[in-house]
Amino acid sequence: MRVLVTGASGLLGAGVARRLVSEGADVVTLQRRPSEVPGARDVTGSVTDREAVERAMTGRNTVVHVAAKVSVSGPAGDYERVNIAGTERVLESARRAGVERFVHVSSPSVAHAGTSIIGDGAGPADPQRARGHYARTKAAGELLALAADAQDFRVLVLRPHLMWGPGDAQLTERIIERARAGRMPLLGPSAALIDSLYTENAVDAVVAAVDAVDRVHGESLVVTNGEPRPVGELIRGLAVAGGASEPRLRIPAGPARVAGGLIERLWDAGGLGRGGDEPPMTRFLAEQLSTAHWFDQRRTRTALRWVPAISIDDGLRRLAAYYSDRSGRR
Repeated sequence: MRVLVTGASGLLGAGVARRLVSEGADVVTLQRRPSEVPGARDVTGSVTDREAVERAMTGRNTVVHVAAKVSVSGPAGDYERVNIAGTERVLESARRAGVERFVHVSSPSVAHAGTSIIGDGAGPADPQRARGHYARTKAAGELLALAADAQDFRVLVLRPHLMWGPGDAQLTERIIERARAGRMPLLGPSAALIDSLYTENAVDAVVAAVDAVDRVHGESLVVTNGEPRPVGELIRGLAVAGGASEPRLRIPAGPARVAGGLIERLWDAGGLGRGGDEPPMTRFLAEQLSTAHWFDQRRTRTALRWVPAISIDDGLRRLAAYYSDRSGRR
């Protein structure tokens, strides 16, 4: 198998590339900085760069498209260039190169309109109802990927949900850092049930999708640990595993949503996030912290012939060991 993995400088993309190399695949990676995946051939560049995409795609028969603009703030155009135009460029290049399998990594936020999700499957991606630039553009990119599905170009979409674990800077590090600073809020009673996904399980699921896409394609699958927990319990578990105190700051959910929307607009309008920092609260984040979102995993597990190997409790123990080891090496 000759695989291109985009976005392999990130935790998920790098993990998938490493696993595929270990299984004997010929792996090329494409990302803006070197992936440093042993055994893979790096192509440095962006999915927005036609020449870099064409160079990375040469000789490939399988693509795992992970690259994305991931954040909760910033100009809409930044998201559109990567998550929509970049996805379209990768799809077009893959079709021209004769690629047969395309695994597209999306997000459950593409079908989340701000209300609770209780035991649902993967609803349709909806750019009109999705919340925020990231979710809207990922929804549009997912629709492009699914529209390209054909018998000779098989597309399978995975939506990993709230991935966390050692080395994760998107969710895990932010919760721990904010908890250490006393700025990690719990909204309302923090009892809403949410699904999440341990990082190694996410890698396993994507690699399973590469094998599954020959028999299952043209659909989207949400991927989680399948262990819904109260949002406050999960946040406290991550904070403590990282060596922080349990978050004590509580904010009513309704005012947090209103304040989050206002902060988000002021943040973008004032250019406050230009240094890479993110707003302390957004409307989307407030909704995620105060509404239930957990998913029926039966179709995912049947389609991928996969089950998560690491439970949430085991993952938290591994996370605590990771931070303890890091602290000991300082």
